[in-house]
Order: sequence, then C-alpha cells, then structure tokens
Amino acid sequence: MKLSVLKETDAGETRVAIVPKSISKLMSLGFEVMVETNAGVSAAFTDADYVNAGASIVAGAKEAIDQSDVIVKINPPSSEDLANLKSGQIWVSQLFHRLNEDLILSLESQGVKGLSLDAMPRISRAQSMDILSSQSNLSGYKSVICGADNLGKIFPMLTTAAGTITPARVLIFGVGVAGLQAIATAKRLGAIVEATDVRMECKEQTESLGAKFISVEDDGAGVKVEGGYAKEVSEEYLAKQKAAVNKSLAQADLVITTALVQGAKSPILISQEQIEMMKNGSVIVDMAVAKGGNTALSKADETVIHNGVKIVGISNFPAQIPTNASELLSRNIDTFLSHMVSEGNFKWDMEDEITIGTLVTK
Repeated sequence: MKLSVLKETDAGETRVAIVPKSISKLMSLGFEVMVETNAGVSAAFTDADYVNAGASIVAGAKEAIDQSDVIVKINPPSSEDLANLKSGQIWVSQLFHRLNEDLILSLESQGVKGLSLDAMPRISRAQSMDILSSQSNLSGYKSVICGADNLGKIFPMLTTAAGTITPARVLIFGVGVAGLQAIATAKRLGAIVEATDVRMECKEQTESLGAKFISVEDDGAGVKVEGGYAKEVSEEYLAKQKAAVNKSLAQADLVITTALVQGAKSPILISQEQIEMMKNGSVIVDMAVAKGGNTALSKADETVIHNGVKIVGISNFPAQIPTNASELLSRNIDTFLSHMVSEGNFKWDMEDEITIGTLVTK
C-alpha cells in the first residue's frame, strides 16, 4: 500500500503528521511512504530527512493523493483535498465528525473511508494512540509559559537586598491532561497554584501536584461525565462554581482556562462581570478559544485588554512548539496504524472498540 503525508494548509499550523523517525515503522507495516515537499519544514524536518529515512518526496498534494491508498494529515481535508480523493482510499486525520456532518457525508459519497484521530476511545489500550492527550499535555505546558510572558511579574518568591517579591498566584480552570500539566509547570516555576473542575475525581490529582482544589458541593446530578469529558453541566452547578472561585479569581495574577465539552461549544466560565473583579495587570490565557472560549470576552488568536486585564486567546498551542508536537503526533499515528494493519492490509475488525470509534464513515 502507498501512504502519503500531506503538508498542513490551515492558517497558523506548523506541525506535520508524520516525522522521519516514524518512516521505518510505517515501512515495516508494508507501506511505501510518500511525503509532500516541505511538509515538515515548519517543524524543523527537511525533505532530505525524510528521504534519508526511506520516504520519497512528491511535488504537491494532488500528486500525493493521486498515487496513494492511504492519506495522512493532522487537520480535516481542505476543499482541494476532497476534490482529489477517489473511491477506495483511506483518509486519516482529525475529522471532528460530530461538528462536520457535511464533510463526513462528502467522504461517504466518494467512497472514502475516514478514520478520525480525534475520535479515539478513552480506553487504556488506546492511550498511546490518543492525539488529544499528547497535544493537550504540551498545550498545558505552553499555556503557562505564554502566561509568564504576558505577566508583568515573576512566578517564584524572591528575596533580594531591595526586599522580598511575593510569589504569583495562578488559578486553573479544568484539571484534564492540559490542566494537570499547567499545574505542574506553574508549581515548578514557583507559583501558588489553585485549580477547579466540575469532576470531583480531579481533586486528588490536583492535590498530588501540590495545588489547592476549589470544590463545589453537589449531589452528583449537576455534572454528567462521558468518556472522561464533562458532557453536560447544569446552570445551577455553574452558578455554584462561579461563587466558589470568585475569591481566588480576584486574587489571581494568572488564570488559565482549559474547559472543553466534546462535540459542543466551550462553556463560559468567566463572565465579563468576573473579569472586572480581577486585579489590574492580571492575565487570562484561554486555551478553549478555538471552540468559542471559556471567557465572555475571548477572541481567537487575539489579545483583548479589558479593565486592565489581558485576555490571551490562542487556538493552537501545539503549533507553537511544532517539533515536539509533531514527534508525539507521529508516534500516536504510527501506533494507531500498527493496530489497524496486519500483513500489509487493514483488518477492519468491527468488533474492535478502536476501529468502531475511529471509523466515522459507514
């Protein structure tokens, strides 16, 4: 089978789906690997690196698709990609199928099998294939570095001849993969860290990293969790959470929001009124801005200053550290393909939870 790796075309995207280190593994699965020219250059991987690893270089996306049985990309196919696909091919990327019904119908009508990397089931044997977790881990780290860059003070306590500098206070909304990494990074930099989440099981994880968990009293009816995500949160619960965090919010120097709802718009966790309670010079880094944002004033890939509070919205944190992000993505994808392929062919085991979860065209 022939597999092609396409160059990403989304604005601001600097990652690549497959790095040279994965080429030998893909070849051992029976793939002949082609890479679109300059696909990895923004992530510091040259065409020569791919050739030396055993891949061939193809001039453009159309040429790569025309020659391929399997096409791999990070983001969903562009309109040009769709126009070039043909029946019997297999497309592997994030497809966000719950939000992109027209795209899925288009793939189906063309006879293309779509494997959606963002639909990986949250089960233990799929952890090494889970691109959302690997990229969120890096995002959590980078969000703290971004916050530090935008904050007018340092994180740790510092005693000098001129006096003592008190440590910065950091508040994190959402204790998933990104939130936990943000907690760990902020603690390593010397900040006082607090965190909150609608899932009470996050309390122990938060405290194990040395942060304080802000909990909300609830009988369990206010939050519905599915697949590790908060699927539904009641208005009553959100009101309780708002009241519980207001004191910490008013004291915080840096606030990082990470809350996502799978297949839906991000919840608003910080209202304009709450922003106006915050200290002059404080910073909010909104990691959920690509899905609408967790604050009332966030804007995708913009910095908004309101009442002295800086609100930084970055829609693609992993693209800011493309080398490491691509390396982890590539390992996720080559492990996934190793699971899906046997003796040079796709198994299509429809009793396998990973296959059922990721095959989104029927």
